[in-house]
Amino acid sequence: MEAWDGGRHLSCLNGQAGRLLCEPELAWELEGREICQRNTSDCQCSSPGTWSDKAEPCPCEDSVDHAEATVDTAWIQGTRPFSLSAAARAILGVGGWGDNGGKQKLTLQDVAELIRKKECRRVVVMAGAGISTPSGIPDFRSPGSGLYSNLEQYNIPYPEAIFELMYFFVNPKPFFTLAKELYPGNYRPNYAHYFLRLLHDKGLLLRLYTQNIDGLERVAGIPPDKLVEAHGTFATATCTVCRRKFPGEDFRGDVMADKVPHCPVCTGVIKPDIVFFGEELPQRFFLHVTDFPMADLLFIIGTSLEVEPFASLAGAVRSSVPRVLINRDLVGPFAWQQRYNDVAQLGDVVSGVEKLVELLDWNEEMQTLIQKEKEKLVAKDK
Repeated sequence: MEAWDGGRHLSCLNGQAGRLLCEPELAWELEGREICQRNTSDCQCSSPGTWSDKAEPCPCEDSVDHAEATVDTAWIQGTRPFSLSAAARAILGVGGWGDNGGKQKLTLQDVAELIRKKECRRVVVMAGAGISTPSGIPDFRSPGSGLYSNLEQYNIPYPEAIFELMYFFVNPKPFFTLAKELYPGNYRPNYAHYFLRLLHDKGLLLRLYTQNIDGLERVAGIPPDKLVEAHGTFATATCTVCRRKFPGEDFRGDVMADKVPHCPVCTGVIKPDIVFFGEELPQRFFLHVTDFPMADLLFIIGTSLEVEPFASLAGAVRSSVPRVLINRDLVGPFAWQQRYNDVAQLGDVVSGVEKLVELLDWNEEMQTLIQKEKEKLVAKDK
């Protein structure tokens, strides 16, 4: 199996799910080494259960049932901090990529063929704001946008302040102004969302990790068990005082009426379960520990890969796994040191997805799905 620098390490585990084979503080010393812990007669390693400096991976690698990852807590941790840019990570030497070893560079056509031939059947997707802007959702950080202008009346010190708990407790009104704009029902999924839905319908989607809080993945019909909403959701809400949980829809009326919702039991302020800076990430986020080692294809769509710990997930798949970036710009490892099996489809996100759908020959299925789902949404609105 592969050993990763920066605290990532994949190993053959003899089916012992959850066992961690190296301590994070030792991971830096294990770079370039491999291990097989099966200790069974069917393992083909020369020295089962021992470290090896050999370049070839353990023959057990393809048995994903034995794959697990240890993750350096300084990298993928349980809170949502401010961003560490890809440039800073590269300068600090965080993250590692092997050389291409003379292997031919992968193309989007090659990836499409892998999917068509069912050689990639466990697809993990990382999605960011760029997947939702085609639906009309504005970038709240950009001065001059309608959403930012709506917040200016509250004299917030900087846009991100509305996602800081201390500021929220002092003045929750700006956040609920944003919530009114983003609350589920105001926007509709676009072509990119329905592509992810089609991946699910075809049994290819292992998990969708999204930074977005707009809920459009759910509206597109992707089941909650296939979703990891890394930065939270409006689907549920919690009282900031008594910690009671409520369905988010219970307070839609208050939010739409420009009222700050209050708990019916203790009168505390109700906060949608959106992850603010410094808050713990949802427990489901830690599914990455098993999802990413199991993945055989990673899509990264519409994200800057700057906000940690989400951004570091891009390096959590095995080095043999193709990674496809569909984005306006090169970001993260795609900008600093690409693997031979990295593919970057740059430009408009929807156009990039459309090109992939065409290569997959899924055009007809996509149009049928979109038409059916749009009719459902129209019927729901009546």
